Amino acid sequence: MGRAVPIPSDVRAVTVRTVDGVDLRGVVVPAALPRPLAADERPLTFVLAHGFTNSTARAPFRRLAHVLSAFGEVRGLDFRGHGRSGGASGVGGDDEVLDVDAAVRAARADGAGTVVTLGLSMGGGVALRQAAVGEHRPDAVVGVSAASRWYVRDTVPMRRVHWMLETAPGRRIGPRVTGIRLGAPWAELPAAPVQLVSLIAPTPLLLVHGDRDHYFALEHVRALARAAGPATTVWEVPGMGHAESGATVPLAERIGRWARETVGRAPLCDDAPMPSDRSHP
Repeated sequence: MGRAVPIPSDVRAVTVRTVDGVDLRGVVVPAALPRPLAADERPLTFVLAHGFTNSTARAPFRRLAHVLSAFGEVRGLDFRGHGRSGGASGVGGDDEVLDVDAAVRAARADGAGTVVTLGLSMGGGVALRQAAVGEHRPDAVVGVSAASRWYVRDTVPMRRVHWMLETAPGRRIGPRVTGIRLGAPWAELPAAPVQLVSLIAPTPLLLVHGDRDHYFALEHVRALARAAGPATTVWEVPGMGHAESGATVPLAERIGRWARETVGRAPLCDDAPMPSDRSHP
């Protein structure tokens, strides 16, 4: 999981309230661009969505945010039930879509014009689903180590996760070990990422997955890519592990460059429409 890291002096703490009344705590890392933006470049804002058992205070998450700050402002919120946020975890279900929606809304309210959501593991599936059906959608979305479907038990780590979620001893012991406050099990099955990912288009989509991911095999990114369509960018990364811990500095820099080249350029014509939020399809 990584240890908690104190908030540096140049990082701003924020609180965002979701539409269902949950207060989410997070951080804003200011952009530390290596050079001024060119005339044809837009300022970027990254909204990071962490993985299960993680939070914005963990060292791998902070490292990723620091690297991406070279490409734009970085905002991260602890999902409900995690870290310093209120509420209880829905483990990547519909409640967490509201969390990412609130993060994007808050970024735009603070003046962000071009928002890139980047979700990892649980946060990756949430980011994909939010980009498909959210009220405040991003201008581009990146899913890292995302599962395509629910109830994955193909790997030992995921069998442990399901033991925690589905058994009485697990729900009693797991939160003590992980620090996560679990909500009630799903009353209705949410649509899985693979069922919604086709709705993201024409928003640019990048899917990233490692061939050494010990939680989710490569079948997940391949299923998502097939469902998303040919315009999707897919990186199968040799030697990469899972989510925040598997995301190296060079990979984070590569993602930053993809965002800059994909949505960080101003339109050729001054009167061309800017990306904006879209309502439900």
